[in-house]
Amino acid sequence: MRIVAIDHVQLAMPPGREAEAQAFYEGLLGLSRVPKPPHLEARGGCWFERDSGGSTVKIHLGVEVSFSPARKAHPALQVQDLHALVEQLRGAGVAVRDDEPLEGYDRVYVDDPFGNRLELLEPHA
Repeated sequence: MRIVAIDHVQLAMPPGREAEAQAFYEGLLGLSRVPKPPHLEARGGCWFERDSGGSTVKIHLGVEVSFSPARKAHPALQVQDLHALVEQLRGAGVAVRDDEPLEGYDRVYVDDPFGNRLELLEPHA
């Protein structure tokens, strides 16, 4: 047996803030909101996915009543045209943070509306 892929990444969010999650993950990052299975819908939260050239990205946001954001642990999302995405995020008022260079990549960090850390990176051409 062996692990062959990551199916999805789950992040926590506070209750009742699905509209903010959708504005950020769908509106700014371009991930489509997809329906949760009916038996999980009652728990709140929301799921986002994007299929791009055989590579699928899935981020699930689950409600945590005693929510605390992930400030160190984070998903790293590979993007196309990082510069344009950074400008879009800044234009929407999202703080974008540079970090030490990572060989072969341009990268930045942002927080989702709940304070969860996300790394956005693009391989050098």
